Amino acid sequence: MNSRSFIYIIRFVICFVCFSVSIQSYAQNQFGYPFIVDSMNTIIVPNGKSERLENFYDKMNLLLRSGEGQLSILHIGGSHVQADMFSHQVRSHFDTLMSDSHTSRGLIFPYETAKTNNPHNYKVTHTGRWISSRNVRETRIAQLGLTGIAVTTDTVAEISVNLDPPEEGHRWIFNRLTLIGYGDSPLVNPILIVDDSVYAAPFDSVSSTYVFHLSVPAEHFTVKIQQNDTVPHSFTINGFLAENDQRGFVYHAVGVNGASVPSYLSCEHFERDLKLIRPDLVIFAIGINDAVPENFSDSAFIAHYDSLLVKIERVVPNCAYIFITNNDSFRKISGGKKSHYEVNRNGLRVQRDFYELARKHDGAVWDMFAIMGGLHSMRQWEAFGLAQKDKIHFTRKGYKLMGDMLYRAFLDSYNNTMLSK
Repeated sequence: MNSRSFIYIIRFVICFVCFSVSIQSYAQNQFGYPFIVDSMNTIIVPNGKSERLENFYDKMNLLLRSGEGQLSILHIGGSHVQADMFSHQVRSHFDTLMSDSHTSRGLIFPYETAKTNNPHNYKVTHTGRWISSRNVRETRIAQLGLTGIAVTTDTVAEISVNLDPPEEGHRWIFNRLTLIGYGDSPLVNPILIVDDSVYAAPFDSVSSTYVFHLSVPAEHFTVKIQQNDTVPHSFTINGFLAENDQRGFVYHAVGVNGASVPSYLSCEHFERDLKLIRPDLVIFAIGINDAVPENFSDSAFIAHYDSLLVKIERVVPNCAYIFITNNDSFRKISGGKKSHYEVNRNGLRVQRDFYELARKHDGAVWDMFAIMGGLHSMRQWEAFGLAQKDKIHFTRKGYKLMGDMLYRAFLDSYNNTMLSK
């Protein structure tokens, strides 16, 4: 046995030890709430076997054994994902599997510039005047892609991003930055500023990107929009892809407050941008906003998801799917002098719909609705400080707990699949 093979075997053993320790730690310290149904915290495959998911586990196994390559994961949803507390908790856990590597941070958007809540795990500031377009609005001034949101300026303006604010620690670095966006004239263009270095990049009209290559890896950057004419021209930014070639799991989180499945179907360049990240696994968390109307239609919900999956499969035909059921939620009912909350029973219907989608598309389900205790359980989560008073969203503590549980369920599923081979 050569030394390289020995190192790979040792890495594989260490990874499995880490899985076991982390799972035991969660079971003992994190999931002690009486209303959580621990037995449901599993990745459920309605068909008994998912070829798509098993293919992903094989790729994951190869990555962990060889220590080479990258796997791309896309977590897509509404406000639960825009806040990036739930998804970042999962990302952080995946990152520990390759702790000796500075894995790429992946796709991000400057939400602060769009005057909406930005994830806490990266900091955004800006100068100049910016106007936002979102997939939840009928009126937009910009074309939208995978992120479902954009910002547009016609001034000399800047956006600065720090991937590693002090409170988060120093973890994410990049040596290649892809700006997804476009100008309405060749006389407006972006430049990248990193410390004292300035970078330029040509525009690729096919992908609608500018790709900047850095001489030295960095954790932060500023993009400046230059106006090269006496007449101002508009420039739109759909997102940034901060990358490097180090091995590991690249966990992209895409979310827009209030977004439904039709919101993403309305994005003109969804498939174009999906080609930039080519996910090996898509975690679907879209549905809470679809289920708000009292006239919710199961057939329409499933049909919308079918259409979204067609778009995805045109880009990545063999990627794996995990569908997250809606959390239990309540509607606020206004009437008379006092408003009150009523449980949204559509959560039960959407739960069934996600199982049907998983059956149709060779996918799997993580049943959040059942795990948290089913109908009316959101009140208990609120009482324990895990959910907000609106009875729709979670607190940071609740989102982190959800992230811990999803990660544990995923590792259980991966380990069980590998042990059965």
